[in-house]
Amino acid sequence: MRSRTVLITGGARGIGGAIVKELVSKGLQIVAPSRNELDLSDPLSVENYISCNQYIEVDVLINNAGINILNLIGEIEHASWQHMLQTNLSSALRLIQAYAPGMKERSWGRILNLSTIFSLVTKERRAAYSMTKAALDALTRSVAVEFGPYGVLANSLAPGYVDTALTRQNNSPETLAAISLGIPLKRMAQPSELAKVAAFLVSEENSYLTGQTVVVDGGFTCL
Repeated sequence: MRSRTVLITGGARGIGGAIVKELVSKGLQIVAPSRNELDLSDPLSVENYISCNQYIEVDVLINNAGINILNLIGEIEHASWQHMLQTNLSSALRLIQAYAPGMKERSWGRILNLSTIFSLVTKERRAAYSMTKAALDALTRSVAVEFGPYGVLANSLAPGYVDTALTRQNNSPETLAAISLGIPLKRMAQPSELAKVAAFLVSEENSYLTGQTVVVDGGFTCL
């Protein structure tokens, strides 16, 4: 039996990089296109990638890459909204449309969409981000219903605050300390912790969990 093949977007760093490392350690074959190969913000790039890679037998699809443009509701411009909608939602839909049918034919597949706790709760300047990710969770549920009878499981993974280079770049040490104090576990997650949950969700060990938004936030949304 051949090794399972994983197609993951945004696999170069952060949570995506940790997922790649975890799955490689388990013997899976990884396809992690760079932004030059697959620019999710550009519909033409997505279509070109699918056309050029239509013969890859993708067993596991992980839609990990996404963007978060911060704006108050009244400040959301059409261009930035379309950019987020394409990157966070439309590209995921197209990749699912391209590769889920192959999973259906082979009677096995796993689809994981990287969501966020802000699809369930929100705060100021997160409206567009919350909307696109909540829609992604809805897509996950629809995929689970449509493809479940054919052995394809689909879930969303919703991280809370994660200690990545980008998080530290965008927040002062004081802000990071305050964030940690607001989490019941009193710390942010490490990318490797998210990767272990992701690895289970896309594995053969997961045989019944589908259509769910799995929250990994240290208890943040319990408050």
